Amino acid sequence: MNRFSQERKPHRILHRLVPSAMLTVASVLFLWNVSSSVTETTIRAQMENLKQAILRSAVHCYAVEGAYPPSLSYLEEHYGISWNQEEYAVDYEIFSSNLPPTVTVIDLRP
Repeated sequence: MNRFSQERKPHRILHRLVPSAMLTVASVLFLWNVSSSVTETTIRAQMENLKQAILRSAVHCYAVEGAYPPSLSYLEEHYGISWNQEEYAVDYEIFSSNLPPTVTVIDLRP
């Protein structure tokens, strides 16, 4: 047998490939988990920003007109509030013209 030639045995190659394959799979799973977490956090932040924008516009309306807007469509028409209605549903409840409205934003995406 020639001592300078290396004979490759299949089980040695397999022992080298398995750890790197496992590391690759673990890395992909980790990155997928981080990505979905970031996406969820972003959606929650967008929902909160929309809610705060509607409430700020309602307070602005109260300061200018002396009463909170009677409906969400009033805010859309007179104060320029808009959002993607395919992604978010907004529930706007007004109890009195001198009390701030209750705003709830619901994510419609699957």
